[in-house]
Amino acid sequence: MKKLNGKIFIGLFLLLLAAPVFADYNSWGIPDSSEIRKGLKERWFEASLEDVRMNLPEIYDNDAGQKFQVRLEESDTTYMIFVAPCATINVKVYSNKGMSYEQQEIYPGEAPGSWVLVRDKKTDKPIRIRWYFSVDSDIYVQFTPYGRTAVADLLIYGNYASKGASTGIPFDKLYELSFADVMKMTAISLPWKYVTVDGDKFGSVLQMAGMIQKNLGRVMFVQNAMYDEDGKLIQITNGKAFDTENQDPSKLYLSSAGFVKWIADGLVEPIAGTKLKRAPLVKETVTVKENGYQGVLSQKYNLFFALDWIRNLAAAITSVNNGKVYMYNEAGTDVTINPFAATISGAGTVNTVTFIEDTGYNVSVLKSLLYVLAATESGNFYFGAIRETDKTITPEIKVFNDCVAFFPYFSSNGSFGCFVYMNGKQISLDDFCMIYPDAYIYLTRARASNDFYPE
Repeated sequence: MKKLNGKIFIGLFLLLLAAPVFADYNSWGIPDSSEIRKGLKERWFEASLEDVRMNLPEIYDNDAGQKFQVRLEESDTTYMIFVAPCATINVKVYSNKGMSYEQQEIYPGEAPGSWVLVRDKKTDKPIRIRWYFSVDSDIYVQFTPYGRTAVADLLIYGNYASKGASTGIPFDKLYELSFADVMKMTAISLPWKYVTVDGDKFGSVLQMAGMIQKNLGRVMFVQNAMYDEDGKLIQITNGKAFDTENQDPSKLYLSSAGFVKWIADGLVEPIAGTKLKRAPLVKETVTVKENGYQGVLSQKYNLFFALDWIRNLAAAITSVNNGKVYMYNEAGTDVTINPFAATISGAGTVNTVTFIEDTGYNVSVLKSLLYVLAATESGNFYFGAIRETDKTITPEIKVFNDCVAFFPYFSSNGSFGCFVYMNGKQISLDDFCMIYPDAYIYLTRARASNDFYPE
């Protein structure tokens, strides 16, 4: 039996689900199968594969009236026993009377509340238990036997927020524990705060994203362009004015850096009465040895331009908000957290050094990182500086040239999203990560506000 694709079922589960009344077993409202699983140990969880194959899929109700299906699925080397909650979808039915809808019950294996035991085909030994608790199937907790107990992993989009955490729980005890029990027992060992979400805290983030979206049609990309504190179009590199002869006053002429400054100005001007000045934004924030490799290159290339720009930009917003001048290293705006222990890659699981000073984060962890930031710093948005490798020059150089803005949020049902704006355009987060797979991204934070009035 082939496993249902996670992305397909999520679409069904979120868009077509006739919302069930969840049992009050846990604060997250996740359907609970613990009382059902207590009666499955002998015939499903500890029986041989040969015997388990004799079991047809079974449907059970818990005390709250929620349905669960118990079923077997197999891969080449393992087999999975699912205890999956019921969802109801509307299915199109065509007949001689036309098209109509009928309700159909499904049991997605990766829906919130789904519990999966994975066993080895050759030995029948348990390999892991995976527990889904999020509307996003790429967020889950799993347990692996280790001696007499189980160790736990918490994964966010393929990155381990915790790996091999000691639980003190006997592995077979997990056959009957509820999700609420597991959360209590791992409250210290697992960073649940990284996946505890509240969709009601992102009004300002969505408000700003909506205002930016409305203005994108006005933005014309012009290299090296920004508006100064008086609203004049000037060159970032030298502060000289652009020729105004061919400028359309209904348009905004902005470079990559000028665009994110335009966002910052929309926050600053309502408070300060003026836009940000150019000079403080180009102030250097990185010190390198003059006779070192980067020092020598810095005499010819501006290696850290975008990094300097977003650091000074975020510090300026904080300064205006607090009525006190902060330098970039005083404002607390640099994102430097290290929330991940390892990453699942094509080469297997590899250890991860999440944050690198004056470099930032590999784009491979960006989606996971923004998820964690949205969960732990709700109401913030982020400026990003992209560090790429310029291979047109010999020797190759690594340089921060371009800027981007991220607006992560959770919707009311707990699903994660992120608006990404760059060079006066909107791009999906997944597309951004595909365009820059080998790049690094440095982030600075700023507080979103409903009082956002971009020019």
